[in-house]
Amino acid sequence: MARRRDPIVPGWLRSAETAPAPAPTSKQPRAFRGVLRTASSLVAAVLAILMLSAVVPPLVADQSDRAVVNAPVTLLTAPISGDVDAISIRPGEAVTRGQTIARLSNARVDRTTLITLESKAAETKGRLQAAGRKRDSNAQYLAVLDRSLQEQTRQSIAMFTQQIAELKARSAATASSGQEKKANLERQTSMVARNVASPEMMKPAQQQYATALHQGDAETAKLNQKVTQLDGLMKGVYVGDDLAGLATLAQKRRDIDFDAQRLAIEQGELEQSLRDQQNLLVAERERLVSLASADVETPTAGDILNVGAGAGRHVSAGDSLATLVNCERTVVVAIFSYRQAQALAVGSRVEITGGERYSGRYGTVQEILPKAGDKLDDLYAVPFPQTERRELYVLVSPDRESAGDGRATQPSTAAVAACSVGQWVTVSRVNGWVPSMSVVWRSVRTHLGGLLSVPFTSARAAS
Repeated sequence: MARRRDPIVPGWLRSAETAPAPAPTSKQPRAFRGVLRTASSLVAAVLAILMLSAVVPPLVADQSDRAVVNAPVTLLTAPISGDVDAISIRPGEAVTRGQTIARLSNARVDRTTLITLESKAAETKGRLQAAGRKRDSNAQYLAVLDRSLQEQTRQSIAMFTQQIAELKARSAATASSGQEKKANLERQTSMVARNVASPEMMKPAQQQYATALHQGDAETAKLNQKVTQLDGLMKGVYVGDDLAGLATLAQKRRDIDFDAQRLAIEQGELEQSLRDQQNLLVAERERLVSLASADVETPTAGDILNVGAGAGRHVSAGDSLATLVNCERTVVVAIFSYRQAQALAVGSRVEITGGERYSGRYGTVQEILPKAGDKLDDLYAVPFPQTERRELYVLVSPDRESAGDGRATQPSTAAVAACSVGQWVTVSRVNGWVPSMSVVWRSVRTHLGGLLSVPFTSARAAS
Protein backbone atom coordinates (compact mmCIF):
# COMPACT_ATOMS: atom_id res chain seq x y z
CA MET A 1 0.00 0.00 0.00
CA ALA A 2 1.40 3.26 -1.14
CA ARG A 3 2.31 5.76 1.64
CA ARG A 4 0.39 8.98 1.51
CA ARG A 5 2.47 12.00 1.36
CA ASP A 6 1.55 15.43 2.53
CA PRO A 7 1.48 18.18 -0.01
CA ILE A 8 4.41 20.48 0.01
CA VAL A 9 3.48 23.73 1.72
CA PRO A 10 5.73 26.75 1.77
CA GLY A 11 7.40 27.61 5.08
CA TRP A 12 5.89 30.98 5.45
CA LEU A 13 2.48 29.46 4.90
CA ARG A 14 3.18 26.65 7.39
CA SER A 15 4.20 29.09 10.12
CA ALA A 16 1.12 31.11 9.51
CA GLU A 17 -1.12 28.12 9.86
CA THR A 18 0.50 26.74 13.06
CA ALA A 19 0.74 30.09 14.93
CA PRO A 20 -1.80 30.51 17.86
CA ALA A 21 -4.81 32.64 17.26
CA PRO A 22 -4.84 35.98 19.12
CA ALA A 23 -7.10 36.13 22.33
CA PRO A 24 -10.40 37.76 21.69
CA THR A 25 -10.91 41.04 23.56
CA SER A 26 -13.67 40.81 26.37
CA LYS A 27 -14.97 42.83 29.43
CA GLN A 28 -15.69 39.78 31.67
CA PRO A 29 -12.60 39.94 34.03
CA ARG A 30 -13.12 43.65 34.64
CA ALA A 31 -16.80 43.18 35.54
CA PHE A 32 -15.96 40.33 37.95
CA ARG A 33 -13.46 42.48 39.77
CA GLY A 34 -16.08 45.24 40.13
CA VAL A 35 -18.64 42.85 41.59
CA LEU A 36 -16.05 41.51 44.04
CA ARG A 37 -15.07 45.01 45.10
CA THR A 38 -18.72 46.02 45.56
CA ALA A 39 -19.48 42.89 47.64
CA SER A 40 -16.45 43.54 49.83
CA SER A 41 -17.57 47.11 50.40
CA LEU A 42 -21.07 45.98 51.28
CA VAL A 43 -19.77 43.36 53.73
CA ALA A 44 -17.47 45.93 55.35
CA ALA A 45 -20.33 48.43 55.60
CA VAL A 46 -22.61 45.80 57.12
CA LEU A 47 -19.93 44.82 59.63
CA ALA A 48 -19.32 48.45 60.53
CA ILE A 49 -23.04 49.05 60.96
CA LEU A 50 -23.35 45.93 63.11
CA MET A 51 -20.40 46.96 65.29
CA LEU A 52 -21.71 50.50 65.67
CA SER A 53 -25.22 49.24 66.40
CA ALA A 54 -23.88 46.79 68.99
CA VAL A 55 -21.70 49.32 70.82
CA VAL A 56 -23.12 52.82 70.49
CA PRO A 57 -26.96 52.50 70.83
CA PRO A 58 -27.00 50.54 74.11
CA LEU A 59 -25.12 53.41 75.75
CA VAL A 60 -27.43 56.20 74.60
CA ALA A 61 -30.63 54.37 73.58
CA ASP A 62 -33.90 55.84 74.82
CA GLN A 63 -35.59 52.49 74.42
CA SER A 64 -35.17 49.09 76.11
CA ASP A 65 -36.80 45.80 75.30
CA ARG A 66 -35.19 44.17 78.35
CA ALA A 67 -38.16 45.02 80.52
CA VAL A 68 -40.41 42.63 82.42
CA VAL A 69 -43.76 43.17 84.11
CA ASN A 70 -43.44 42.58 87.86
CA ALA A 71 -45.44 43.11 91.04
CA PRO A 72 -44.92 42.78 94.80
CA VAL A 73 -45.98 39.47 96.27
CA THR A 74 -47.23 38.37 99.66
CA LEU A 75 -46.72 34.84 100.90
CA LEU A 76 -49.82 33.26 102.42
CA THR A 77 -48.33 30.92 105.01
CA ALA A 78 -49.79 28.35 107.35
CA PRO A 79 -50.21 29.80 110.86
CA ILE A 80 -50.20 26.35 112.50
CA SER A 81 -48.99 22.86 111.78
CA GLY A 82 -51.70 20.49 110.63
CA ASP A 83 -53.68 19.18 107.70
CA VAL A 84 -55.26 21.29 104.99
CA ASP A 85 -58.98 20.58 105.21
CA ALA A 86 -59.96 22.83 102.32
CA ILE A 87 -58.41 25.40 100.00
CA SER A 88 -60.68 27.49 97.82
CA ILE A 89 -58.38 29.37 95.45
CA ARG A 90 -56.88 28.77 92.05
CA PRO A 91 -53.94 30.42 90.25
CA GLY A 92 -55.02 33.65 88.59
CA GLU A 93 -58.09 34.09 90.79
CA ALA A 94 -58.77 37.55 92.21
CA VAL A 95 -59.31 37.75 95.97
CA THR A 96 -60.43 40.51 98.32
CA ARG A 97 -58.99 41.61 101.61
CA GLY A 98 -59.96 39.36 104.53
CA GLN A 99 -61.19 36.54 102.30
CA THR A 100 -60.81 33.04 103.76
CA ILE A 101 -58.78 30.92 101.35
CA ALA A 102 -57.93 27.82 103.41
CA ARG A 103 -58.87 25.98 106.58
CA LEU A 104 -56.36 24.01 108.66
CA SER A 105 -56.88 21.55 111.51
CA ASN A 106 -54.49 19.84 113.90
CA ALA A 107 -55.56 16.88 116.04
CA ARG A 108 -52.12 16.38 117.58
CA VAL A 109 -51.84 19.43 119.81
CA ASP A 110 -49.32 19.23 122.66
CA ARG A 111 -51.12 19.89 125.98
CA THR A 112 -48.14 19.45 128.30
CA THR A 113 -47.93 23.15 129.08
CA LEU A 114 -51.66 23.31 129.86
CA ILE A 115 -51.43 20.35 132.25
CA THR A 116 -48.42 21.91 134.02
CA LEU A 117 -50.19 25.23 134.40
CA GLU A 118 -53.35 23.57 135.70
CA SER A 119 -51.36 21.63 138.33
CA LYS A 120 -49.55 24.79 139.46
CA ALA A 121 -52.83 26.70 139.62
CA ALA A 122 -54.43 23.92 141.70
CA GLU A 123 -51.45 23.91 144.07
CA THR A 124 -51.56 27.69 144.45
CA LYS A 125 -55.30 27.56 145.04
CA GLY A 126 -54.82 24.95 147.78
CA ARG A 127 -52.13 27.05 149.47
CA LEU A 128 -54.40 30.08 149.24
CA GLN A 129 -57.27 28.21 150.87
CA ALA A 130 -55.00 26.90 153.63
CA ALA A 131 -53.68 30.40 154.28
CA GLY A 132 -57.24 31.72 154.39
CA ARG A 133 -58.34 29.05 156.88
CA LYS A 134 -55.32 29.67 159.09
CA ARG A 135 -55.93 33.39 158.96
CA ASP A 136 -59.56 32.87 160.01
CA SER A 137 -58.37 30.65 162.86
CA ASN A 138 -55.92 33.31 163.99
CA ALA A 139 -58.66 35.91 163.82
CA GLN A 140 -60.86 33.79 166.09
CA TYR A 141 -57.95 33.18 168.48
CA LEU A 142 -57.23 36.90 168.56
CA ALA A 143 -60.86 37.59 169.43
CA VAL A 144 -60.63 35.14 172.37
CA LEU A 145 -57.35 36.67 173.56
CA ASP A 146 -58.81 40.15 173.31
CA ARG A 147 -61.79 39.17 175.45
CA SER A 148 -59.53 37.49 178.00
CA LEU A 149 -57.20 40.49 178.12
CA GLN A 150 -60.10 42.86 178.55
CA GLU A 151 -61.56 40.83 181.42
CA GLN A 152 -58.23 40.41 183.19
CA THR A 153 -57.31 44.02 182.59
CA ARG A 154 -60.62 45.13 184.09
CA GLN A 155 -60.09 42.91 187.14
CA SER A 156 -56.51 44.09 187.54
CA ILE A 157 -57.58 47.71 187.33
CA ALA A 158 -60.17 47.11 190.07
CA MET A 159 -57.58 45.29 192.20
CA PHE A 160 -54.96 48.01 191.73
CA THR A 161 -57.55 50.65 192.56
CA GLN A 162 -58.28 48.91 195.84
CA GLN A 163 -54.60 48.43 196.59
CA ILE A 164 -53.90 52.08 195.88
CA ALA A 165 -56.70 53.09 198.20
CA GLU A 166 -55.26 50.78 200.90
CA LEU A 167 -51.76 52.14 200.37
CA LYS A 168 -53.04 55.68 200.59
CA ALA A 169 -54.68 54.83 203.90
CA ARG A 170 -51.53 53.18 205.19
CA SER A 171 -49.49 56.13 204.04
CA ALA A 172 -51.84 58.45 205.88
CA ALA A 173 -51.67 56.26 209.00
CA THR A 174 -47.90 56.18 208.79
CA ALA A 175 -47.84 59.93 208.43
CA SER A 176 -50.05 60.30 211.50
CA SER A 177 -47.85 57.89 213.45
CA GLY A 178 -44.83 59.90 212.36
CA GLN A 179 -46.42 63.07 213.65
CA GLU A 180 -47.12 61.32 216.92
CA LYS A 181 -43.54 60.14 217.15
CA LYS A 182 -42.34 63.60 216.29
CA ALA A 183 -44.45 65.16 219.03
CA ASN A 184 -43.12 62.61 221.54
CA LEU A 185 -39.57 63.38 220.45
CA GLU A 186 -40.13 67.08 220.86
CA ARG A 187 -41.54 66.52 224.38
CA GLN A 188 -38.56 64.43 225.37
CA THR A 189 -36.22 67.00 223.92
CA SER A 190 -37.97 69.74 225.96
CA MET A 191 -37.74 67.71 229.12
CA VAL A 192 -34.04 67.08 228.57
CA ALA A 193 -33.52 70.76 227.97
CA ARG A 194 -35.17 71.55 231.33
CA ASN A 195 -33.15 68.79 233.01
CA VAL A 196 -36.39 67.06 233.92
CA ALA A 197 -35.36 63.87 232.14
CA SER A 198 -32.04 62.32 231.34
CA PRO A 199 -30.68 62.40 227.78
CA GLU A 200 -30.91 58.60 227.55
CA MET A 201 -34.72 58.95 227.57
CA MET A 202 -34.61 60.89 224.28
CA LYS A 203 -32.86 58.20 222.20
CA PRO A 204 -35.84 55.76 222.05
CA ALA A 205 -38.08 58.61 220.96
CA GLN A 206 -35.60 59.52 218.19
CA GLN A 207 -35.49 55.91 217.00
CA GLN A 208 -39.25 55.64 216.95
CA TYR A 209 -39.58 58.87 214.95
CA ALA A 210 -36.98 57.68 212.40
CA THR A 211 -38.81 54.37 212.11
CA ALA A 212 -42.05 56.21 211.46
CA LEU A 213 -40.40 58.29 208.73
CA HIS A 214 -38.99 55.21 207.00
CA GLN A 215 -42.32 53.44 207.17
CA GLY A 216 -43.92 56.47 205.61
CA ASP A 217 -41.38 56.45 202.76
CA ALA A 218 -41.97 52.71 202.21
CA GLU A 219 -45.71 53.17 202.08
CA THR A 220 -45.32 56.08 199.66
CA ALA A 221 -43.05 54.01 197.43
CA LYS A 222 -45.57 51.16 197.38
CA LEU A 223 -48.30 53.64 196.59
CA ASN A 224 -46.32 55.16 193.73
CA GLN A 225 -45.53 51.66 192.39
CA LYS A 226 -49.17 50.69 192.32
CA VAL A 227 -50.11 53.99 190.69
CA THR A 228 -47.43 53.45 188.02
CA GLN A 229 -48.61 49.88 187.38
CA LEU A 230 -52.18 51.08 187.10
CA ASP A 231 -51.19 53.80 184.66
CA GLY A 232 -49.21 51.27 182.56
CA LEU A 233 -52.11 48.82 182.70
CA MET A 234 -54.40 51.49 181.37
CA LYS A 235 -51.95 52.04 178.49
CA GLY A 236 -51.45 48.31 177.77
CA VAL A 237 -48.03 48.05 179.45
CA TYR A 238 -47.81 45.21 181.88
CA VAL A 239 -45.03 45.61 184.49
CA GLY A 240 -44.54 43.66 187.67
CA ASP A 241 -45.14 40.19 188.98
CA ASP A 242 -48.80 40.91 189.45
CA LEU A 243 -49.20 41.49 185.70
CA ALA A 244 -47.06 38.57 184.46
CA GLY A 245 -50.12 36.65 183.26
CA LEU A 246 -51.42 39.64 181.37
CA ALA A 247 -47.99 40.21 179.85
CA THR A 248 -47.93 36.58 178.65
CA LEU A 249 -51.38 36.94 177.09
CA ALA A 250 -50.42 40.25 175.45
CA GLN A 251 -47.23 38.73 174.02
CA LYS A 252 -49.16 35.77 172.67
CA ARG A 253 -51.69 38.14 171.12
CA ARG A 254 -48.91 40.10 169.42
CA ASP A 255 -47.41 36.90 168.05
CA ILE A 256 -50.76 35.77 166.69
CA ASP A 257 -51.35 39.23 165.24
CA PHE A 258 -47.97 39.23 163.50
CA ASP A 259 -48.70 35.76 162.14
CA ALA A 260 -52.10 36.98 160.89
CA GLN A 261 -50.43 39.91 159.15
CA ARG A 262 -47.88 37.58 157.59
CA LEU A 263 -50.69 35.32 156.42
CA ALA A 264 -52.52 38.33 154.99
CA ILE A 265 -49.42 39.28 152.96
CA GLU A 266 -48.93 35.68 151.87
CA GLN A 267 -52.59 35.42 150.95
CA GLY A 268 -52.32 38.56 148.82
CA GLU A 269 -49.26 37.17 147.06
CA LEU A 270 -50.99 33.86 146.46
CA GLU A 271 -54.07 35.62 145.10
CA GLN A 272 -51.93 37.61 142.69
CA SER A 273 -50.04 34.48 141.69
CA LEU A 274 -53.31 32.63 141.17
CA ARG A 275 -54.64 35.46 138.98
CA ASP A 276 -51.47 35.38 136.90
CA GLN A 277 -51.67 31.61 136.53
CA GLN A 278 -55.34 31.81 135.59
CA ASN A 279 -54.48 34.42 132.96
CA LEU A 280 -51.79 32.07 131.65
CA LEU A 281 -54.32 29.26 131.62
CA VAL A 282 -56.78 31.35 129.63
CA ALA A 283 -54.03 32.34 127.17
CA GLU A 284 -52.86 28.74 126.90
CA ARG A 285 -56.36 27.48 126.26
CA GLU A 286 -56.85 30.13 123.60
CA ARG A 287 -53.50 29.17 122.08
CA LEU A 288 -54.49 25.51 121.98
CA VAL A 289 -57.79 26.44 120.38
CA SER A 290 -55.92 28.49 117.77
CA LEU A 291 -53.52 25.58 117.20
CA ALA A 292 -56.34 23.09 116.83
CA SER A 293 -57.83 24.90 113.85
CA ALA A 294 -57.15 28.05 111.89
CA ASP A 295 -58.43 29.95 108.88
CA VAL A 296 -56.01 31.56 106.45
CA GLU A 297 -57.20 35.00 105.31
CA THR A 298 -55.76 37.32 102.71
CA PRO A 299 -54.11 40.43 104.21
CA THR A 300 -54.81 42.50 101.11
CA ALA A 301 -56.61 42.34 97.79
CA GLY A 302 -54.87 40.95 94.73
CA ASP A 303 -54.52 37.96 92.43
CA ILE A 304 -53.31 34.48 93.29
CA LEU A 305 -50.02 33.85 91.52
CA ASN A 306 -49.60 30.20 92.46
CA VAL A 307 -50.91 27.65 94.96
CA GLY A 308 -48.39 25.49 96.81
CA ALA A 309 -50.68 23.14 98.78
CA GLY A 310 -53.79 21.10 98.28
CA ALA A 311 -56.54 19.61 100.42
CA GLY A 312 -55.33 16.75 102.62
CA ARG A 313 -51.70 17.81 102.67
CA HIS A 314 -49.87 18.10 106.00
CA VAL A 315 -48.07 21.40 106.43
CA SER A 316 -45.89 22.93 109.13
CA ALA A 317 -46.22 26.37 110.62
CA GLY A 318 -44.75 28.89 108.21
CA ASP A 319 -45.09 26.75 105.08
CA SER A 320 -46.24 28.64 102.02
CA LEU A 321 -49.80 27.84 100.91
CA ALA A 322 -50.08 30.37 98.08
CA THR A 323 -48.52 33.51 96.67
CA LEU A 324 -50.61 36.65 96.39
CA VAL A 325 -49.58 39.31 93.89
CA ASN A 326 -50.72 42.89 94.39
CA CYS A 327 -51.93 44.06 90.99
CA GLU A 328 -52.51 47.59 92.29
CA ARG A 329 -48.75 48.03 92.58
CA THR A 330 -47.69 46.54 89.27
CA VAL A 331 -44.33 47.82 88.02
CA VAL A 332 -42.27 47.33 84.88
CA VAL A 333 -38.60 46.60 85.57
CA ALA A 334 -36.53 47.89 82.63
CA ILE A 335 -32.76 47.87 82.12
CA PHE A 336 -31.06 51.00 80.76
CA SER A 337 -27.51 52.24 80.50
CA TYR A 338 -26.22 54.28 83.42
CA ARG A 339 -25.81 57.18 80.97
CA GLN A 340 -29.62 57.42 80.80
CA ALA A 341 -30.01 57.85 84.57
CA GLN A 342 -30.37 61.62 84.32
CA ALA A 343 -32.77 61.45 81.37
CA LEU A 344 -34.85 58.81 83.19
CA ALA A 345 -35.04 60.55 86.55
CA VAL A 346 -37.84 59.77 88.99
CA GLY A 347 -41.06 61.23 87.63
CA SER A 348 -40.10 60.95 83.95
CA ARG A 349 -42.75 59.75 81.52
CA VAL A 350 -42.21 56.61 79.45
CA GLU A 351 -44.22 54.56 76.98
CA ILE A 352 -44.82 50.85 77.43
CA THR A 353 -45.46 48.61 74.41
CA GLY A 354 -45.75 44.88 74.01
CA GLY A 355 -48.49 42.37 74.66
CA GLU A 356 -52.19 42.90 74.56
CA ARG A 357 -52.47 44.18 78.12
CA TYR A 358 -49.73 46.84 77.99
CA SER A 359 -49.83 47.90 74.36
CA GLY A 360 -49.90 51.69 74.04
CA ARG A 361 -49.76 52.41 77.78
CA TYR A 362 -47.78 55.13 79.51
CA GLY A 363 -46.12 55.13 82.88
CA THR A 364 -43.99 57.13 85.29
CA VAL A 365 -40.51 56.29 86.52
CA GLN A 366 -40.98 55.30 90.15
CA GLU A 367 -37.46 54.34 91.25
CA ILE A 368 -33.95 53.81 89.92
CA LEU A 369 -31.83 51.00 91.36
CA PRO A 370 -28.15 50.42 90.60
CA LYS A 371 -28.51 46.72 91.38
CA ALA A 372 -30.81 44.15 92.95
CA GLY A 373 -30.12 41.33 95.39
CA ASP A 374 -31.85 38.19 96.55
CA LYS A 375 -33.76 40.08 99.25
CA LEU A 376 -35.28 42.39 96.66
CA ASP A 377 -36.11 39.50 94.34
CA ASP A 378 -37.97 37.76 97.17
CA LEU A 379 -40.35 40.72 97.40
CA TYR A 380 -41.47 40.45 93.77
CA ALA A 381 -43.23 37.81 91.71
CA VAL A 382 -40.39 37.15 89.25
CA PRO A 383 -36.65 37.77 89.63
CA PHE A 384 -35.18 40.93 88.18
CA PRO A 385 -33.42 40.49 84.80
CA GLN A 386 -29.65 40.14 84.92
CA THR A 387 -27.78 43.38 84.25
CA GLU A 388 -24.40 43.83 82.65
CA ARG A 389 -21.65 46.26 83.48
CA ARG A 390 -22.72 49.91 83.78
CA GLU A 391 -26.42 49.17 83.61
CA LEU A 392 -29.18 49.95 86.07
CA TYR A 393 -32.80 49.12 86.81
CA VAL A 394 -35.60 51.58 86.09
CA LEU A 395 -38.89 50.78 87.85
CA VAL A 396 -41.89 52.16 85.96
CA SER A 397 -45.38 52.45 87.43
CA PRO A 398 -48.01 52.05 84.65
CA ASP A 399 -50.88 54.52 84.58
CA ARG A 400 -54.02 53.03 86.08
CA GLU A 401 -56.49 55.00 84.04
CA SER A 402 -55.19 53.45 80.82
CA ALA A 403 -54.93 49.94 82.19
CA GLY A 404 -58.14 48.57 80.74
CA ASP A 405 -59.34 45.06 81.42
CA GLY A 406 -57.08 42.58 79.74
CA ARG A 407 -57.72 39.56 81.91
CA ALA A 408 -59.90 37.81 79.37
CA THR A 409 -57.18 37.84 76.70
CA GLN A 410 -54.32 36.70 78.95
CA PRO A 411 -52.78 33.23 78.62
CA SER A 412 -53.90 30.56 81.03
CA THR A 413 -50.51 30.17 82.71
CA ALA A 414 -50.44 31.37 86.32
CA ALA A 415 -47.35 33.54 85.90
CA VAL A 416 -49.05 35.66 83.21
CA ALA A 417 -52.71 35.42 84.20
CA ALA A 418 -52.09 37.43 87.37
CA CYS A 419 -51.53 41.00 86.13
CA SER A 420 -49.43 39.70 83.19
CA VAL A 421 -46.56 39.14 85.58
CA GLY A 422 -43.47 37.84 83.78
CA GLN A 423 -44.39 39.32 80.38
CA TRP A 424 -41.56 41.01 78.45
CA VAL A 425 -42.36 44.48 77.15
CA THR A 426 -40.56 47.46 75.64
CA VAL A 427 -40.07 50.73 77.52
CA SER A 428 -39.36 53.93 75.56
CA ARG A 429 -38.67 57.39 76.89
CA VAL A 430 -41.25 59.91 75.78
CA ASN A 431 -39.75 62.22 73.11
CA GLY A 432 -36.73 59.91 72.84
CA TRP A 433 -35.11 59.55 69.42
CA VAL A 434 -32.40 56.85 69.84
CA PRO A 435 -34.08 53.44 69.44
CA SER A 436 -32.83 50.08 70.65
CA MET A 437 -31.16 48.15 67.81
CA SER A 438 -32.73 44.88 68.90
CA VAL A 439 -36.16 46.48 68.47
CA VAL A 440 -35.11 47.89 65.09
CA TRP A 441 -33.83 44.55 63.83
CA ARG A 442 -36.94 42.80 65.09
CA SER A 443 -39.13 45.32 63.25
CA VAL A 444 -37.06 44.91 60.09
CA ARG A 445 -37.31 41.14 60.31
CA THR A 446 -41.06 41.36 60.85
CA HIS A 447 -41.56 43.66 57.86
CA LEU A 448 -39.31 41.60 55.62
CA GLY A 449 -41.14 38.45 56.64
CA GLY A 450 -44.43 40.09 55.79
CA LEU A 451 -43.16 41.29 52.40
CA LEU A 452 -41.62 37.95 51.49
CA SER A 453 -44.68 36.02 52.48
CA VAL A 454 -46.84 37.89 49.94
CA PRO A 455 -45.20 36.41 46.75
CA PHE A 456 -45.21 32.92 48.17
CA THR A 457 -48.86 33.27 49.09
CA SER A 458 -49.72 34.59 45.61
CA ALA A 459 -47.79 31.81 43.90
CA ARG A 460 -49.47 29.16 46.05
CA ALA A 461 -52.86 30.66 45.27
CA ALA A 462 -52.09 30.67 41.55
CA SER A 463 -50.97 27.06 41.63
